[in-house]
Amino acid sequence: MRLNRLTSAFVHSQPDVITFPKIATRLPPLLKKLPHVIKGLILANDTRPKKPMGLGWAFEKAVKQNPYGPAILYLDRSYSYAQMNEWANQIAHCLLARGLKKGDVIAVILENRPELMAVSIAVAKIGVTAALVNTSQTGKVLTHSINLVKPSLLIVGEEKTAALDDIRSQLSLPEDSYYWLADTDTRTQPLEAPTGYHNLATAIDKFPRFNPPTTQQVFYGDGLFYIYTSGTTGLPKAVIFRHGRWMKAYGTFGYIMDMKPTDVMYATLPLYHATGMVVCWACAIAGGAGFAIRRKFSAREFWNDCRQFNATAIGYVGELCRYLVDQPPSPLDRQHKVRQMIGNGMRPVIWNKFKQRFGVEEVLELYASSEGNVGFSNIFNFDNTVGFSPTPYAIVKYDREANQPIKDDNGFMIKVATGESGLLIGEITKRAPFDGYTDPAKNEACIFNNVFKEGDRYFNTGDLVRDIGFRHAQFVDRLGDTFRWRGENVSTTEVENLLSDFDAISEAIVYGVEIKDTNGRAGMAAITLAPGQSFDQAQSAALIQYCRREMPAYAIPVFLRIQQQVETTGTFKYQKNNLKTDGFNPAKTTEPLWAWLPGTDHYTPVTPELYARIEAGEFRF
Repeated sequence: MRLNRLTSAFVHSQPDVITFPKIATRLPPLLKKLPHVIKGLILANDTRPKKPMGLGWAFEKAVKQNPYGPAILYLDRSYSYAQMNEWANQIAHCLLARGLKKGDVIAVILENRPELMAVSIAVAKIGVTAALVNTSQTGKVLTHSINLVKPSLLIVGEEKTAALDDIRSQLSLPEDSYYWLADTDTRTQPLEAPTGYHNLATAIDKFPRFNPPTTQQVFYGDGLFYIYTSGTTGLPKAVIFRHGRWMKAYGTFGYIMDMKPTDVMYATLPLYHATGMVVCWACAIAGGAGFAIRRKFSAREFWNDCRQFNATAIGYVGELCRYLVDQPPSPLDRQHKVRQMIGNGMRPVIWNKFKQRFGVEEVLELYASSEGNVGFSNIFNFDNTVGFSPTPYAIVKYDREANQPIKDDNGFMIKVATGESGLLIGEITKRAPFDGYTDPAKNEACIFNNVFKEGDRYFNTGDLVRDIGFRHAQFVDRLGDTFRWRGENVSTTEVENLLSDFDAISEAIVYGVEIKDTNGRAGMAAITLAPGQSFDQAQSAALIQYCRREMPAYAIPVFLRIQQQVETTGTFKYQKNNLKTDGFNPAKTTEPLWAWLPGTDHYTPVTPELYARIEAGEFRF
């Protein structure tokens, strides 16, 4: 996603150009909270290198504002700001006593629950960077993600201990560096840690509850999180997310949403992603509001949870909204207090349906990326746009056939006209820095030099957007070899490498294909078999079992195409365009096609009849 890429979904309709008169009609509600918004923008743009700031600083500020109000809500549990702060302080003092210091890294493998929030606050307070490992990862991918950031210590939840034990011998951490948290309410039921782990819940008992002095020594450029993104090639990459960038989300989104201590933000998004962990949580903290979380998203229970938690705002991605719209209509659809929502990926065909059916007044759609330096937010509440950007950016003409920006006679890029689409690039400045990846070579590959004049530098987002006027944009498409499925961006190279390790497969080409009435693209792999191998239902079941062990569920190919020979270009690059065009339609190829149907543990041959049933929406992928 680019595993945690915050972007909007594909757009098939063009909105009207946004002009100042249209902006003027949206100003009255914004003017009411303008002083608050200005205060937030000042915080968001404070780049003083020695000014205390960040997640820990902001949380302590919220504790003073609303000490006894709910900070974290989960299931039937509720923790006040004061309680969460004292819990985090004990963890922070424990880690300091262990010898952790600013600049160190801790790997964190916890699903959405209060323990993850307490650990995140604690680590932020001492200036240590938390590597938020994707909890779907297993096998080689999990090994790579942990070793990549060279952690000094690892904290794992009981729910992910088995996956960690499978690869623990391949990790570079000292044996004494593994901490464990039971999958219970660890404040009242810490349980006993398994052999080889320290129990963090009991280890913190002897440590004080007061704020550590280190909170005031965390500054703009200090690391807060490593968030994993697969990029366009290879295994996951770790993107550094600094406290200064967290302050941008806090000061911008948080102060625009203007939540109050009586409000509650409900988020079911995975908190190893920036949309949930950074954007949604920052909005709650900025207002001293509650942050309600759930282990995993449930379309059936979503609005029941909103009612239970008295949620007034929700976090979303486009797929989540589609699942909710797909639920049977209910007389309770508007029986909730939600009036705002913030997230990314709301499809135009869903946007108005969602607002009208569920009565949500404000959709704060946004665009950003974990590794990038440019962002948009829909502060004026227009429909079908990623919104407005105050950061320096440009949209330039792009040749998709040549896979490069179009340049003028002087060798400089050309900006598109209003209404046109092109490649989005973000200017790298002091106020809009590019923090990038852990690998310097990958950083340079993402940067354009001498774009409009000698010496300027821009970050290449790899995304096509449409300029719709007044510094607003609409997302169009993503370049590169990734595709989005089930709310995640899948790296084709990563899946290709793992498939090729399966004994029966000689070579694999992975790409995304569209299934009618679903969001994103489902994974499809064109595979060639190893000599002497055949492919039947038993072999397909073995492949599914292997994939479940080695990769997250969202990355497992939904469709297979069995090829005799791989088609390549003259430079030995895979010819994916023809494969994408054929998709899983048996009328377009004589090669065998297979589908992994929902609820099965094997692939099934795609016949014309099965293809018709899939296209008719009989299966819910």
